[in-house]
Amino acid sequence: MLLYYKTVKINRENEITIQKSRFIAHVSRAETAEEAIAFIEKIKKAHKDATHNCSAYLIGEHDNIQKANDDGEPSGTAGLPILEVIKKRELKNTVIVVTRYFGGIKLGAGGLIRAYGKAASEGLNAAGIVERRLMKVVTASIDYTWLGKIENELHASVYEIKEIRYGEHVDVDVFVEEEHVQTFHDWMIDLTNGQADFTEGGVLYMEKDVEF
Repeated sequence: MLLYYKTVKINRENEITIQKSRFIAHVSRAETAEEAIAFIEKIKKAHKDATHNCSAYLIGEHDNIQKANDDGEPSGTAGLPILEVIKKRELKNTVIVVTRYFGGIKLGAGGLIRAYGKAASEGLNAAGIVERRLMKVVTASIDYTWLGKIENELHASVYEIKEIRYGEHVDVDVFVEEEHVQTFHDWMIDLTNGQADFTEGGVLYMEKDVEF
């Protein structure tokens, strides 16, 4: 598993108009080629009356699954520009379909490349980008009297709270980089005067928004 990578935040649809043609970008995550193909087919079915439904996806730890489809546009003018946008943003596990409804004005090869690239880029802007970082989940069990202080300290720290659960004690689940687990333990013990118990869970991806 990758320690970290970037991908789209949410599935999103975004439309632009260029020379009277409508370009609708449909953006989604896809963990496998099968998921990407299913998403593309769903969009093609929903927009079966469109002039073109061009697509691209990039999947895998080492970008080993790449596919671009021009869907009837001149070769290299649609699918590849979409794929290049995904690569330029350094994204993984991402699929984009750009639906075109022809408006009557031909754009030429260069115009098509720019139009499909712009549609894909603005679609990604609308969907948002996140960095997914592999983290250890550490649970600190504390007495309720420590909750306010611990919450404030965590919010001001490099650590991210995953969840707070309330029972006989308060269980605070925190994302911690694996190499910093002991440092986190020591810090929490110091904050609570030794009144914290710890349980180490598995590893999960923590997501943070990426500015662009």
